[in-house]
Amino acid sequence: MVRMIKAGLAFTALAGAFLLQPSLRAQDSMKQDSMKQDSMKQDSMKQDEMKHDDMKKDKMQDDKMMHDGKAKTLETGKFHGKVHATSGRATLYQEADGKLVLRLTNFKTSNGPDVHVILVATKDAPDDANFLKDNTEKVELGKLKGNEGDQNYEIPAGTDLTKFRTVSIYCERFNANFGAAPLEKF
Repeated sequence: MVRMIKAGLAFTALAGAFLLQPSLRAQDSMKQDSMKQDSMKQDSMKQDEMKHDDMKKDKMQDDKMMHDGKAKTLETGKFHGKVHATSGRATLYQEADGKLVLRLTNFKTSNGPDVHVILVATKDAPDDANFLKDNTEKVELGKLKGNEGDQNYEIPAGTDLTKFRTVSIYCERFNANFGAAPLEKF
C-alpha cells in the first residue's frame, strides 16, 4: 500500500513537472518577445532621435546660411488663418548670388490634398480668398513641403516683390486659402 502511495506521488510529481514545463516555456517565450519589442522600440527611438538630429543640423545650417552675411533679410510677415489654423513666419532673403529665397519658420497649418506656397499680388488675403476666381496674380513657389516645420522655397528670378506682397498657403483642389502672411520691409 505504501508502495502504491509513493508511486502515485511520484507519478503526480512527474505529471505536474511535464504540465508545468510548457507553461514555463510560454512564459520564457513571452519574456523574450517582450525583450525583442523593447529592443525594437529602443531602435525606433534611436532612429527618430537621429532623424531629429539631422533635421536640427539642417535647420542650423539653413539659419547659419541666412544669418552669416551670405543672405540679406528683405521682408517678413506672420501667418494668420482661422478656418485652417495657420501660424509661423514667412521671411524673404536675398542670397549673396542674388537668388531670392522664402523661408517659413515655426510654421504650422492643416493638412490638405493639394496645398501650394504662392506669392499673391495683394496686401493681405482673407481666409476665404479664392485667388482663381478673383483672377489675382500669383507666383507659384511649389507644393507645400510639410504642414509643420521650417522650410525654404526658391523665388523665381525676376519676381517683382513690390507687386507680390503676401505669401499664401493655398489648396488648389478646393480653391481655399489656408493662411496668409502679409510681407513688410525688415
